[in-house]
Amino acid sequence: MKKLKILSAGDIHGDSRAAIKLAERAEKEKVDLVILCGDITNFRIDSQNLIKPFKERNLKLLLIPGNHDSFATADFLAQLYGMKNIHGYSVQYKDVGIFGCGGANIGQEKLNEEEIYNTLKKGFKQIKSLNKKVMVTHVHPTKTKMEKLTLFVPGSNGVRRAIEKFKPDILLCSHVHEAAGLEEKIGKTKVINVGKEGKIIEI
Repeated sequence: MKKLKILSAGDIHGDSRAAIKLAERAEKEKVDLVILCGDITNFRIDSQNLIKPFKERNLKLLLIPGNHDSFATADFLAQLYGMKNIHGYSVQYKDVGIFGCGGANIGQEKLNEEEIYNTLKKGFKQIKSLNKKVMVTHVHPTKTKMEKLTLFVPGSNGVRRAIEKFKPDILLCSHVHEAAGLEEKIGKTKVINVGKEGKIIEI
C-alpha cells in the first residue's frame, strides 16, 4: 500500500504568515494530511487566518490544542472548519491509526500526568488493531534530548509512559521551540519535534 504522507507542525502562535507557508508547502508536496501539534493560537478565538489557508487548498487537517490554546478554542476551530480535534480521539487514514492528547503539564488548562496518559489510552484503544500508529501530543516526553534543551518546560511522564505502553511507530510533538526539528528514539518509536517550520513524514 502507498505510504501516508503527512506534514506536521506546531507552535505557530498566531503567525498567519507561517500558516500560509505551511499550507503552500503541503499543497506543493502533495501531502495526504496536515497535523498541527498545538500552540496554534495565543489564547485567541479570532484565528481564522491560521486555518483558512489549509481549507482554501482543500487539505485534510487534524489538530490538538497546546498550552497556548484553550480546549474550547481547539473545538471551535475544528467545528468551524470541519476538521478533527483528536484530543482523546483517533482517526484512521489508509492503514495508519492516529491518536492524540493536547494541552500540557503546565499552563492555564494544565493536565496532570495521569490525565495525559489516560487521554492517550482512550484514543489508542480505537486504533490498536492497526499495523501502523502515530501518536500526536503537544508536550514532549521525559528523559529525552528535547527536555534537556529547555529550563522552562518540563517533559511529560504521561507521554513517556504512553510511548512505552502503546509503542507507536512515531510520536509527533512540539512545545520546546529550541528542539524544533530534533528526532530521537524511545525504543522503536521515532520521536519528532516538528517545530514551526514543520516536518514531512511518510509512514
